[in-house]
Amino acid sequence: MFIQANPSVPLALPGRVALITGGSRGIGAATVRLFRQAGAKVAFSYLTHKAKAQALAEECGGDENCVAIRQELASVEDGHALVATTVAAFGRIDCLIANHGIWPPHDQPISSMPLAQWRATLGVNLDSVFGLIQSALAQIQQQARLDESAPRGHIVLVSSTAGQRGEAFHADYAASKGALISLTKSLSSELAPQGILANCVAPGWVRTDMSAAAFDDSETSKRVLATIPLGRAARPEEIAGPILFLCTPLAGFISGEIFNVNGGAVLVG
Repeated sequence: MFIQANPSVPLALPGRVALITGGSRGIGAATVRLFRQAGAKVAFSYLTHKAKAQALAEECGGDENCVAIRQELASVEDGHALVATTVAAFGRIDCLIANHGIWPPHDQPISSMPLAQWRATLGVNLDSVFGLIQSALAQIQQQARLDESAPRGHIVLVSSTAGQRGEAFHADYAASKGALISLTKSLSSELAPQGILANCVAPGWVRTDMSAAAFDDSETSKRVLATIPLGRAARPEEIAGPILFLCTPLAGFISGEIFNVNGGAVLVG
């Protein structure tokens, strides 16, 4: 049997609105571009890279289709504020992608880790995500009440291989990312009956600004690449692709999954 090629395979999201955090560079910027290519309107957050954020928003269609929102994400309240600004811009939210996060680059033994570092990492990587989910979920549920035929929505949290196997001298980061994995499974159990799908993408090493210091050091780079069966780090676009897929109709029966994108480095379920 011959199957005719179909260029309209449903990876498009026309009419949908996506909120993508940490969108001015790296994985976030690649995800913003891909969601716009799929036809979604996009709001994305940034903190310090104003010029890059504004240039990306213009590249992706300007205020009617893509807006850059300067918003610190260090607390529950910050998450609430970002969702409110997104709804003010586009009137709805269909997809929440929590991509932002910090990884203190210096090695810090747990025995001497300052409490301020621990709280700062968990504030950005976990507390703000809680706020984002609370407010985005309330908006998605309200949309469903107003239009029962509307798609219910998607939540995609970006974790890390560190959240699955831990990371020595970076316990704060690993703990926060491990919490996102458990949070994904809890959200799925609670929200799937409402038709709201929650999933997680767990990247391994990706060549971004955040990892630049590691790859700029020849010894560190050699040690890192030796742990990846594919022998290289990912490109940001290779993480953005699975994020988009999980928000499309092709992933309509996937919920509570941890989507590993690590070049074979961590083979866990």
